[in-house]
Amino acid sequence: MKVLLIGAAGRLGTAVGDALGARGHDVLTAGRTSGRFRFDLTDPAQTTALYEQTGPVDAVVSAAGDVPYKPVTEMSPADYESAFRGKVLSQVELVRQGIPRIAERGSFTLITGVLGRDPVRTSSAASMANGAVESFVRAAAVEIAPQRINAISPTVFTESLAEYGDFFPGIRPVDLADVAQAYVRSVEGADTGRIYSLE
Repeated sequence: MKVLLIGAAGRLGTAVGDALGARGHDVLTAGRTSGRFRFDLTDPAQTTALYEQTGPVDAVVSAAGDVPYKPVTEMSPADYESAFRGKVLSQVELVRQGIPRIAERGSFTLITGVLGRDPVRTSSAASMANGAVESFVRAAAVEIAPQRINAISPTVFTESLAEYGDFFPGIRPVDLADVAQAYVRSVEGADTGRIYSLE
């Protein structure tokens, strides 16, 4: 399959690209600062241009999304708008614009995270964004069949504990290899409207 991978240069994107490539898929990498295709995920016009450059694909997978982390009392309206645009609207646009551009039985796989169901301090924007993405996935699955859509919702990565472990006290980490296999399952399987929780 021809798979468009968004956020391919990040820690997660690299693992997902390796896993899909090992399964024989043709992985087209895209990102803001690296990858075969350069684009800003938060700009709908650049999403249009990306699809025009890639041509038809069988699957779109996203491993990208930015949100701010601050206490609620320090968050501004712009911070919440940034989170919504950076992780929710950007991925919604990938799907909305991608529906006529992927295979008849193609798929979308989006990224959410544990904070949508198990928040920690400073995570209100991330929790909001993750919950919105998951709700969108369930709703979109009803409408886009036979195309499919799922989301991957991991906890903190084992490989990221040194940098981020203190933000997730008592939350079990997950190996990147396991998260990447969830993407493989979403791309190659038959599920739709699923939120794959890894913890």
